[in-house]
Amino acid sequence: SDVISTGDLLDLKRFPVIDLKAGGSIQGIVDSLNFVIDLTVPAAHGAGGTMVVPGHGRISDHAEVAYYRDMTYIVRDRIQDMIRKGMTLDQIKKARPTRDYDARYGSDTGPWTTDMFVEAAYRSLTAKPTS
Repeated sequence: SDVISTGDLLDLKRFPVIDLKAGGSIQGIVDSLNFVIDLTVPAAHGAGGTMVVPGHGRISDHAEVAYYRDMTYIVRDRIQDMIRKGMTLDQIKKARPTRDYDARYGSDTGPWTTDMFVEAAYRSLTAKPTS
């Protein structure tokens, strides 16, 4: 009974999908993962802890969601730093800001590739605020 279903917010088989057309952003992903973490109970603090059912992948727990969130934070911060240094999207892709996580979440083919994730993160970080 201590279960959270995250839908596609948590996909343990690939980098987070950022739906820019629907107003999504890498910061929105981070904020949403933080919310899930706030709702979960680590196994050490409760009878087995909260189970988290991702949209894709194995059933997870607090620690797995925290790892995925940390990965998203780190990649976001790397891309943001590269933007501040004046790097273009192509330069950022070539710098491989996801390199530490490519083996676990990366893909060169399919509906959501590593390049698509980096581009969506870049575009969400460089988007002009709307009023």
